[in-house]
Parts: sequence; structure tokens; C-alpha cells
Amino acid sequence: MDLGINGKIALVTAASRGLGRGCAERLAAEQCRVAICSRDAAAAEQAAKEIAAATGAEVVGFGADMSRTGDISGLLEQVRQSLGDPDILVTNAGGPPPGTYASTELDLYEKAFQLTLMSAVRLIHGTTPAMIEKRWGRIIAITSISVKQPIGNLLLSNMARAGLTGFLKTLSTELAASGITVNALLPGTHRTSRIDQLVQDRSAREGKSPDDVYQEMMAEIPSRAIGDPADFGAAAAFLAGKQARYITGQSLLVDGGRYSGLL
Repeated sequence: MDLGINGKIALVTAASRGLGRGCAERLAAEQCRVAICSRDAAAAEQAAKEIAAATGAEVVGFGADMSRTGDISGLLEQVRQSLGDPDILVTNAGGPPPGTYASTELDLYEKAFQLTLMSAVRLIHGTTPAMIEKRWGRIIAITSISVKQPIGNLLLSNMARAGLTGFLKTLSTELAASGITVNALLPGTHRTSRIDQLVQDRSAREGKSPDDVYQEMMAEIPSRAIGDPADFGAAAAFLAGKQARYITGQSLLVDGGRYSGLL
């Protein structure tokens, strides 16, 4: 299927590995011109080289911490200078630390808010003027299954991602007439460093081996499999494509059937 995005400029944040990288790889395979970032500039540059070699696309990597306002504005300027204004934006950031209400210190709330919610708001604020002028744009936010089904011991993530979802839904109605779609992708359990972190935390709390925790996770998923970032990236590429022009304001689950609700 030709998604009609050959030559489009895409920015994918937190994309040196995991779900962000899966999205960047798929967009590059569609011959988008792709910019990625990571808190580790060397890791972003290396990932960009690897993706470019595998796809033949133009891919550039930059260092940027999504919790820092200055890093985000600097990243957007670097992307404009290297490739131009993004047509496609995939927002992503590392998740806040796990914890319950009883174990979460008050100062961590503001940090989670800045990392998980405001990073996306700042990126969108910086990229939408050019999209509006072109009357074409795709905004895709990586959130979580937790916005529909809160996950235990992830209080900060549940809170911040739910707030981001409300922002995205509101924004979608305001930008639709400008030819810009705004959607969220909701991952379930995918084999990423974030999941490895949560597995280690649960393993320590429950006195189980990491392998046992992974097996329990898989047993909760109807497909009986941990997700692959490549599958997630394919969903992002579709939402970025011409065939998805009439899809906006949606939260699409990519979870192997784990979510048990009706809506």
C-alpha cells in the first residue's frame, strides 16, 4: 500500500530505541525524511545511521531531553535547519517512575507533568504553525493503554497520559479544518527498555524472577505475545498516510487484545 508520504518530513522524539524507533523505521521505509532524538545524542546519531542504511532514507539524529523546554525548542530549530518544518510529528517520551499514591513524593508530580504531558504540548505548539500554513499535517502521540485502563503502580503515568489525551481530543477538533489530523497510539505490552524497567520493579516487589513476570504478562494478553515495536511503527505510519485523512481525535490501541473494555 502506498501511503502517499514519500518525501514528507517526520519528527519522532525519543526514538533511538523502543516504540519511537519502531515508528521512525517505518516512516523511513515509506521514504519520509526523518529526524529523531534521544537524551543521548550519540545514541540518536547511531540509530539514525542504522535506519538510513536499512531504508535508504534521509535520517538525522539529535540530542534532546523531552523534560527540558530549551531542549525541545532547540530540537525544533535543528530539524528546521536540517530538513525543514515537520509534516508529521510523533511525540514520545520516557515514562515517569513507577509508584503508588503512598510512595510518590509530591515533587515527582510536576516532573511527570513536564515530561509526559508538556513535552507533547510544546512539540505540537512548535510544529503546527507550518502545518496550518501548508493545510496538511499529522500529529501522532504515543500514550498508553493506561488512558483507558489505568495500570497499578503507575500513578504518575496514568495521571499525565490521561491529561494528554484530553488535550489531544480537544486539539483534534480545532485543527481538523486545517487538514491536520491528531491521534494517539496506545501501546499495551511491548518489549522495550521501559517494560524491562517495570518488570524489574515488579520482580523486586513481588519476589519473582523477571522471566516469571514476563510469563504472567503474556498470560494476560489474548494474543499470548509481547508486542514488537515494528508492529507499532506500522500503525503510526498508517495514521500518517493519505488513507487516514478522515481519522482524527482517536486513541488507537495496539495491545494484542489486552484491553478488556467495550469503548
